[in-house]
Amino acid sequence: MFTLYVETGCPYCAKVLQTIDELGISVEQKNIADSGVSEELIARGGKRMVPYLVDSDRDTEMYESDDIVAYLKEHHSA
Repeated sequence: MFTLYVETGCPYCAKVLQTIDELGISVEQKNIADSGVSEELIARGGKRMVPYLVDSDRDTEMYESDDIVAYLKEHHSA
């Protein structure tokens, strides 16, 4: 299961979301503008930075849009 922490208007988030759409991956999105989500992200990753991907199936969590895109293409391409 994937969770992606995002922020409205973030171009790096849009880049990751485009890749997710292209690969047909199902993702739960959490917007850090929503109540409590920013604090949840900081507790998980240590900083308030998006995008942040959580792949609970592989126990993988990461920041950086380029790293996330490469990870998704490597591990979840059709």
